[in-house]
Amino acid sequence: MDVVALTRRLVDIESVTGREGPAGEFLLQHLRGNGWEAAPIPVDPNRFNVFAHPKTSLPTIVFCTHMDTVPPFIASSEDGENVYGRGSCDAKGIAAAQIVAAERLRDQGIPVGLLLTVGEERDSIGAKTANQHAPGSKFLIDGEPTDNKLAIATKGVLNVRLTSRGKMAHSAYPEQGESAIEKLLDALAKLRAMDLPSVAGIGQCTLNIGTISGGRAPNVVADEAQADLLYRTVTSSDGLKQHVRESVEPLAAVEFGADSPFMKLRTVEGMPTMVASFSTDIPHLRNWGEPLLLGPGSIHVAHTGREFIAKKDLHQAVDLYCAVAHKLLA
Repeated sequence: MDVVALTRRLVDIESVTGREGPAGEFLLQHLRGNGWEAAPIPVDPNRFNVFAHPKTSLPTIVFCTHMDTVPPFIASSEDGENVYGRGSCDAKGIAAAQIVAAERLRDQGIPVGLLLTVGEERDSIGAKTANQHAPGSKFLIDGEPTDNKLAIATKGVLNVRLTSRGKMAHSAYPEQGESAIEKLLDALAKLRAMDLPSVAGIGQCTLNIGTISGGRAPNVVADEAQADLLYRTVTSSDGLKQHVRESVEPLAAVEFGADSPFMKLRTVEGMPTMVASFSTDIPHLRNWGEPLLLGPGSIHVAHTGREFIAKKDLHQAVDLYCAVAHKLLA
């Protein structure tokens, strides 16, 4: 199947995180119908990863990307230059390019495999599960929108939840209460003023205050307030965690959630490079070989209402995946 046609076929299967089952079934049937040994790796009763390899050998190189998307579902469309729709660049167009490249390499006798995971957009549960089923491959080429450039590094992710507690009172007599919201605002101000690490050639650790909630009514002094934050890290998170605690206590209690590390990645001589400020499945697939990160499309249109991928980038990605595989094996 042509890479553009396969992209559209995948985009038209709704696979928002948690509902990847139909996409997995299509991939299994498509790969088996094209001569691959393809099998599910169960994740939960309704979802599974797909792992495929040539029937005569296990792979040295595995192409990997994810089949899930963020909501909402947007069906595919196209014009002369682009394919549009949810997942067109993140990451169903990438999956299509990897499948076409893998088939070309397989026909050349190159020991390559395919891993399509679930849950990357939420908790990487598919990758964490797949890591227990590694086939002994030497290299993992993960696919995310990198503008067809090899990433020299991918930033880490640290989720933080702050919870402030106070004492309810009538808002006409605030001195009789203790505002949890004011405490939370003070704690957030301290974090916003905090110096964050920076690494030459990589960039700076960044903070996003994602959600804030709390209080009961405008005329009630708030007894509880909460904020969810996300740091994109460029160093170990240990020092950052300690600094966050020291900055906000006793104004707020701190709870740390997902913590994926910053990682430097392998590159290939002669190829343009970039730094991925976003997170990937790579930290959870360490048993699958030395990681590389490469894919068509721009991260800046992923998760948007007008997500798209250029057709020329899809075709270029097929050639690039094949070229990188040959260079790695050389």
